[in-house]
Amino acid sequence: MLLLTLFMFLFMHNIPQKLFSKLKLHRLNRRSDLQSRRHFVHGAQLLSQARSSSSPADRSSILHQAVAEADKATALDPRDAAAHILKALILELQGFNTSAIDSLDAALSPLAVKSLSDGERADALCKRAELRLRLDRVDTAVDDLVESVRLKREESGRAFRLLGECYEKKGLKEKARKAYEDGLEVQPDFLPARQALDRLLSS
Repeated sequence: MLLLTLFMFLFMHNIPQKLFSKLKLHRLNRRSDLQSRRHFVHGAQLLSQARSSSSPADRSSILHQAVAEADKATALDPRDAAAHILKALILELQGFNTSAIDSLDAALSPLAVKSLSDGERADALCKRAELRLRLDRVDTAVDDLVESVRLKREESGRAFRLLGECYEKKGLKEKARKAYEDGLEVQPDFLPARQALDRLLSS
């Protein structure tokens, strides 16, 4: 009698149907995730091929295919920051710095940033700062780099070097010196920071 009552309760509240729908959705999500990963891996392979290609025409064609793979990956799983970062790296290689920044904005958005570790987030911020610096967006580059070195101080010589460059552009010589010195403190053998500091001190 108890089992019959339980069975009737489950069906009255449509629980088996809800459970079935939930399982079906979970299966679809897993399939979508796998497809997204496949497109991501293919896109990453194409990016690697493009970087090693000596023919400009071949490189352009390969990068076009790589963008298409990255787009498919982000369409299937917009919450995976890795695919957005991949697209940013492809666009950077194509010379589309503004579009690359847009892709990094998507990777660092509240929707996707949770899929990144602190170290990965720091690297993405450093890359966005580098692109912003190329476009002379110094203030926003500084914000990204300050956050980047906060998240990942060790092995952040490159971020400190870029931060020093930003401060130099702003005319803040002492802050630039400190940034270069901090870069050498965490990575004593990081030559670009050493060269930047030597140049700053000799100017």
